[in-house]
Amino acid sequence: MKRFAVLLGASGEIGESIAFQLAENGWSLYLHWNSNPVDVLAQQLVGKYPEQEFITVQANFADQTGAQQLAGNVYDASCVIVASGQSLVKMLIDTTEEDMEALWRVHVKNPISAIRMISPFFHRYAKSYIVFISSIWGETGASMETMYSAVKGAQLAFVKAYAKEMAASGTRVNAIAPGFIKTKMNVSLTAKELQEIEEEIPLGLGAPQDIADAVDFLVGGKADYMTGQTLRINGGWLM
Repeated sequence: MKRFAVLLGASGEIGESIAFQLAENGWSLYLHWNSNPVDVLAQQLVGKYPEQEFITVQANFADQTGAQQLAGNVYDASCVIVASGQSLVKMLIDTTEEDMEALWRVHVKNPISAIRMISPFFHRYAKSYIVFISSIWGETGASMETMYSAVKGAQLAFVKAYAKEMAASGTRVNAIAPGFIKTKMNVSLTAKELQEIEEEIPLGLGAPQDIADAVDFLVGGKADYMTGQTLRINGGWLM
């Protein structure tokens, strides 16, 4: 029987690494994207794992109906990975109501609504999994990223509460809090700025595969006595 995971944010570098890692371990995937299509990713996965299914689903989580757009195209799942999101670097005084609403919908409202609509499928399985890719800033906060820190913190609070609610149903709910992961999102930083950040982190800068490995651990059966927890994958930046 095929195992389906819904991967929100499959078009990002972290999402792509998660997709390849989960596919390698036998998962069929719903690959969610918004503005960057994942057709090439799906074709690559089909080529490597022809016995599994890889279904692309477009949904704009900045829209009020983003969760419905996604969930209406999902027909089975025992796992949801929330790797979608957008950052916002602004002082709070310069943050608009529209900025706040978009962050709330993308990081909190629509992912949670999607989980609510997909979760009835979980009852088909003895074990099911939810993993949020949150952020180090959800734990410690970041100046100039106050609203981003706030919604990432909301994700962590949801994980703790929902883990208690769903434990009796066999659903494990956990989060990963990445530190500095080297992706295209950081291209605006100069080489000197990157070096300064790297010097602050005991193990240096992280890679998308580091997050994918953590997701694989949480949903692969080796962490089934874990729920409501946040894995800090940050190279020792926050201890």
